[in-house]
Amino acid sequence: MTMLFIRIFFAVGSIAVGYQTGQLVDAGIVGSITGGVVAGLIIILERGMRTVSTRGLSSVVFGLILGLIMSKLVSDALQLMIAEADVLLSTRLVVTLVLCYLGMALALRGREEFNIIIPYVRLKRHDQGEDIIILDTSAIIDGRIIDICKAKFISARLVVPRFVLKELQQIADSSDYVKRQRGRRGLDILHSLQKTANLSVTVHEESFPDIKEVDAKIVQLAKLLDAKILTLDFNLNKVAEIQGATVLNINELANALKPVVYPGEIMEVKLLKEGKEHDQAIGYLDDGTMIVVEDGRRLIGKTVKSVVTSVLQTQAGRMIFTKTERR
Repeated sequence: MTMLFIRIFFAVGSIAVGYQTGQLVDAGIVGSITGGVVAGLIIILERGMRTVSTRGLSSVVFGLILGLIMSKLVSDALQLMIAEADVLLSTRLVVTLVLCYLGMALALRGREEFNIIIPYVRLKRHDQGEDIIILDTSAIIDGRIIDICKAKFISARLVVPRFVLKELQQIADSSDYVKRQRGRRGLDILHSLQKTANLSVTVHEESFPDIKEVDAKIVQLAKLLDAKILTLDFNLNKVAEIQGATVLNINELANALKPVVYPGEIMEVKLLKEGKEHDQAIGYLDDGTMIVVEDGRRLIGKTVKSVVTSVLQTQAGRMIFTKTERR
């Protein structure tokens, strides 16, 4: 609503200025129409610039300044070699145009590695030292991030990239019922995070149009912001670590918080189904940890006491092997 008010104010102001300018040549109506048309074109241009990031714009501006400086130096050198004023003027215009274009293009392409350096002093970003965590789609849909934040284990600023939000919207609009429910759950989770007290959640506009895969965009943004990635995606976890990005995996956190058991400890578990091996039975703890009980097939459906023999940690989670307690 605020942006709409600003646009209306700008359009009215442009029409008024156009009318006053047209009055100088007795063409106030024509001036008003011209002012309105110009204001409309500028508003259309402004709306088309919504995808332009502040970082990209600052890189373009610096590239333009660098191009102007280089063109001034080259033009001064040409002035010593070209005597004719008309030829010199045309040459300077061409040199300025070419160098400004090259400067903007190079600065925009290299914005991820772009640093302004003054001799012996490196200018730091204003958010240097601020912890930033980027949420990917899987971490949002999972929902456990809300409980982690409410428990105050995370105090960093949470960032949701615009392309992740777009992916969530696409999932929420899916024709598949399960995907649609997952997408809507993710949007509800984001809404709850934004309402959580003392928690900063922002949407980042950097889009990386040259990169197609969402995971690759997340890694690139993490490197750009010097941020951590919060995810449940195993492949994203590995790719990010290879590229030097820090990853926080919620599943790894959940596994680390599970109760520790030792061989010889006695556990009480309800046996629910048969195991893969002969005479095995399977049960589960409240946190979902699988319990494999040897010699327990005949006791399926009952709650039994068993003795821990070994613990196996896998990428999928933890498995505890036990045998029935002898009486």
